[in-house]
Amino acid sequence: MDGSCWCYDEDVTADPAIRAIAALDDDLRRGMYEFIRAARRPVTRDEAAAAVGISRKLAAFHLDKLVAAGTLRARYQPADGIRRVGRAPKVYEPSGTDIRVSIPPRSHDILAGILLDAMVREGRGENALDAAQRVARDRGEQIGAAERQRVRPGRLGAERALTLASRLLAERGFEPLSARATDLVCGLNLAFLTGMVDGLEASSVEAVLDPRAGECCVELRVRASPPPRPLAADTAAGQD
Repeated sequence: MDGSCWCYDEDVTADPAIRAIAALDDDLRRGMYEFIRAARRPVTRDEAAAAVGISRKLAAFHLDKLVAAGTLRARYQPADGIRRVGRAPKVYEPSGTDIRVSIPPRSHDILAGILLDAMVREGRGENALDAAQRVARDRGEQIGAAERQRVRPGRLGAERALTLASRLLAERGFEPLSARATDLVCGLNLAFLTGMVDGLEASSVEAVLDPRAGECCVELRVRASPPPRPLAADTAAGQD
């Protein structure tokens, strides 16, 4: 593994959000789902079936598909809350899951948070871009340091560092592509990844710009030569 370029393509077929969207790609299921959401109470199979004009048996099949996909949850209880003799009917209600799909998976929360913090934390003598890059590096370093504290990987070789950094970024839906304001976004991406590498104490890798047509790509590469180690305080003092 020589590097990880964050213009990645990732297999997302196992993504729960995609499974949920796929389950809703059916007029009957979508109709029942919308009916149940609008009802704002547990709904029986009979009610869901009547809402879209199908049999109870067919409704049960589609409702259980929606439960399996994570868009609905099911339990047994009287729909009107009144306990009666015999088994309570199965009722359905929204699972409460927020369904979002992005291909490849992306999260804009990191960039938005960086820009917001830069607006309120702009230092004296800084312009907006300087503040944003400083905040981006700080944010990346915090994330990297927290991950290092969590996994305690010890000394990181290049391959282990790249694997750890790649997983950390993928978990956060980080994909720094931009065809607009590339100077701004590329600079923030570079600062963020540089900070994250520093936080991981992964001195064997470095973040470098690898611009491409219409894209801002930052690549994590094996460092050609390790950075110089700082002199110990007593050694430095002895050289004065």
